[in-house]
Amino acid sequence: MIKLLIRSATFCALFVGMSHLPTLAQGPGNGGPKPGATAVPIDGGASLLLAGGVALGLRRLRRKG
Repeated sequence: MIKLLIRSATFCALFVGMSHLPTLAQGPGNGGPKPGATAVPIDGGASLLLAGGVALGLRRLRRKG
């Protein structure tokens, strides 16, 4: 039981340590979007969600009827 606990603790410590390294390697970036920028790609995702909702609604209506 103690061996399992030690192995688990070691694995968790290594996992946390290794997952922290990529965050330290990233640069500062470009500072984000410029003030007043309104170009947001909403259409692609919204149309897919709408089509999925319509398909789900039609499926449920056909199962009831």
